[in-house]
This record gives sequence, structure tokens and C-alpha cells, in this order.
Amino acid sequence: MKYDCELMARSAFDSSVLLTGFPTFVSRQMADQILVAEPRTLLYCVVRAKYAKVAAELLEVMPAERRKRVVLLDGDAAAMDMGLSGAEFREVTSRIDRIFHFARVTHLAAPRDLTEYTNVQGATEAIELASASPSLRSVVMLTSASLAQPTRGVARETFPSSRMAHKTFVDETFARAERLAHRAMSRIPIAVLRPSIIIGDSRTGEVDRFDGPYTLVLLILTSPAAASVPLPIRGDAPLNMVPVDYVVRAAHRIGSDPAAPGRIFHLVDSSPLPARRVFELIAHVAGRRSPHGFVPSLVARSLLRAPGIEHIVKSPRGFLELLSTNVRYDAANTDELLRGTGIVCPPFEAYVDRMVAYVQERIRERRRQESFRVEEAEDPLS
Repeated sequence: MKYDCELMARSAFDSSVLLTGFPTFVSRQMADQILVAEPRTLLYCVVRAKYAKVAAELLEVMPAERRKRVVLLDGDAAAMDMGLSGAEFREVTSRIDRIFHFARVTHLAAPRDLTEYTNVQGATEAIELASASPSLRSVVMLTSASLAQPTRGVARETFPSSRMAHKTFVDETFARAERLAHRAMSRIPIAVLRPSIIIGDSRTGEVDRFDGPYTLVLLILTSPAAASVPLPIRGDAPLNMVPVDYVVRAAHRIGSDPAAPGRIFHLVDSSPLPARRVFELIAHVAGRRSPHGFVPSLVARSLLRAPGIEHIVKSPRGFLELLSTNVRYDAANTDELLRGTGIVCPPFEAYVDRMVAYVQERIRERRRQESFRVEEAEDPLS
């Protein structure tokens, strides 16, 4: 009876959306975007058991009006039927009109079996669940722009062929997921989003982990003020980054546009700065000397293992390649659908101060925690 009552209560909403990947950072931001923009929408979030406590805590601090429109489902986006019970699967598939499939692995250091399971099998399950949903209007699948990168030139908004070579295993799995989506497009309305490097919120600086470009940000901010940190490469190539708030706003808009299914959308900065200019701006805002010169890659790898960085950065692997890939992104599909909406990627200069302030506060927090642990250990009464 309790379950029947819950179903009746959920019938009061105009729309129902399924979101995977919750409560990871990008998925959490996507949930907020949907709940704020759509006050009459019910949001189902598939949550792995290991993240159930975090998801519940996030739900607790939400405003009551939003919290009542979220249903946390104990499951796994890559398991059969997403790990849902029979009753849950029937409820979800009978109600949802959109799916935002945001469960993905991007860490280069992640185990290969986990990466393949999440990125490839997860795409399979999202497609299968979509096939069972009669009211479905769209599936938005999140991959990565890095899978489309040529050695140089322009990366197009086209589906990858099976012959395409990829720089990492992560990109290979994303390409396989996209080919699965492409084959299913004749029967399911799927749109694929390829963001470039996702960084923190342009309004607050908030980010979940310090990797990618944050590796060098940390090196600059933890070095003596008078020191000039050399770049680990010349830094002439553009460093294409997009703040998470732009990604979720664009994803939400594209996922609601009937012209989106069947296409790929690059979510990128249309005017990316050269890597050297990015880090010059960071140094300036932080009151540090601008990066001077560059060092060979072997020396750079040692720099990226400097004290204070290895305890904060999750995975510095692949960072050097980010600074040396001279690629431009075609974003014609994205430009077409977002034209006139006011949704644009802000220039890096507009939010670099908030990015730096957020990282500086996290560094101070880490140092306070380490200081507290030392004092606690030395307490003779403990």
C-alpha cells in the first residue's frame, strides 16, 4: 500500500526524468539544473550503493520543495536493468520522458575493467532502458571531446569509426559507447554531448577534484610567491576548458530540443586561450610570478610530484598531453541549438579569480586538517 501511495503522489508531476551518475559532481550539478528550471518535474536518480550515504546527505540539504521531487533509486547504471527492482523498473520506464546518462569514468588511472564496465556497458543499459520507455522524448549521453581529437586540426561533430585510433583507453570506451548510441538512433532519440575539459563552476569556483589543469594551478599556488614556475611544455596550444555550469545548462537545453536527437554536440570554449596565457592569468590573480620558460617532459613529471601536490591531485597522468594538443573543435550543432538562448561558455578571464580563490581555500583547509592531526597526535592526554 505504501508503494501504491507513493506512485499516486508521483503522478502529480508534469514530467519525469532519469539521471545516472548521481551524486558525482557533474551529475549533481545536472540534478540542480533540472530541479530549478523545471518546478513540475520529478527526478529519478540511480545511485550506486557505495554512494548512497553521500546521496542521502545531499538530498537532506536541498530545499524542501526540490527534495520532495527527487527519488533516489538504489542501483547501478551499468548493471542489468540498471540494478532496479522489477517494480522500480516498471515505474521508471512507464513515466520518464527524458534520460540524462551521466554515469562515466574519465580518470586515466581507473582500472580498465571499471572503465569499460561503466562507459560501455552503461551505455548499453541506458539504451535498453530507453527502449522500454514508451513516453521517452530524448536520451542525452555524456562522453568526452577528447575521443574526437586528431593529432592536429579540427575535431568534427561526427560519430567515430571503428578504425579511429584513440590516445587513451578511456577515449576508446567512449567511442564504443557512441557507436552503440549511433546504431540505436533509428529507434531511440539519442543526443551525444562531448564536453572538453570540465572545470569548476564559473560562479563559485566549486569543483570536486583537482586534476587536469588544476595540477599546474596547485603547483603555482603552493610554490613560494617569488618563484616562477616553468611550464612543462611550451604552452602555445589552446587549452580548451568549460565550466560545469555551462555544461549542465547546455545539456538541459539540448535535452529538451526536438532537433537534438541523432546528433553530436561539442561543448567547448569557442575562443580558448593558449595554455601559457591561462597560467599567466592564474599566477597574476594569485599574486605569483608568471610562468617563465618551459622544461623537458621528464623534468616536468618530477615537478608534478612536488610535495603538497601528490596529496591533493587525484591523477596527474595525461596532464602534459592536455597542454600540447593543438586541436580546434567544430561546434556547429551546439551553436545552432543554443543560438539566442543566452547559454554561452564564459571567457576564462571572467571567472579565473573565483577558480583561484576556491583552490586557495581548499589548500588552506587541507593544511588546517594536517595541522590539527599533528596537534592531536602530540596531545599527552589523548
